[in-house]
Amino acid sequence: MEINTDKPITEKISSENNNSSESNNNQNDNKLGIIDKEQNKMERKTNKMQEIEIEKMVLNCGGTEDKLEKSVILLKMITGKTILKTKAKKRIPGFGISPGKEAGCKVTLRNKEQINQLLKRFLAAFSNKISDKKIRDNHLSFGIQEYIEIPGTEYKRDIGILGFEVSVVFKRKGKRVKMKKIKKGKLPKRQHVTKQEIIDFLIKNFRVEVGK
Repeated sequence: MEINTDKPITEKISSENNNSSESNNNQNDNKLGIIDKEQNKMERKTNKMQEIEIEKMVLNCGGTEDKLEKSVILLKMITGKTILKTKAKKRIPGFGISPGKEAGCKVTLRNKEQINQLLKRFLAAFSNKISDKKIRDNHLSFGIQEYIEIPGTEYKRDIGILGFEVSVVFKRKGKRVKMKKIKKGKLPKRQHVTKQEIIDFLIKNFRVEVGK
């Protein structure tokens, strides 16, 4: 006499229903996960704390003695600001540089309107084309070999032919917590501005063509 080991039909139907309900639940969970990711992206775009802005622009130029004085005149002519002379920390005999000797000058700009105007002119010196190698997280840095390449800048005999370095620092809101003297906080990595975000910012706001 054979024993029927098959499950009753009702049990089969219930197990099939359970399997189908589990698969439906998994599909729903996957859909919810995708929706949550999209919502997080949208919140990141609309969150004011995630907005990118230029924190400051620094112009600097190296040189000693006569070249240093010309560099100071050049940066003052471009920015209209007071220029700070910097002192060397290392000894470089080939350039006659020793620790404590004035070997360069720089100026830091924080006015957004002035930064935008100058950055447009500086980028125009490269025909609004820039290499992505000059961009890294939080920074854009490049050099201008001759100041006369900048549109609207005339040659000055007392300056001659000089160039300078430009560094633009980007940030998100909330960076000041890292700079406070009291209750100083740490800036999380998610608040850093990535290289790709800077590229997108330059393309959108300055119509720059970024290449390899």
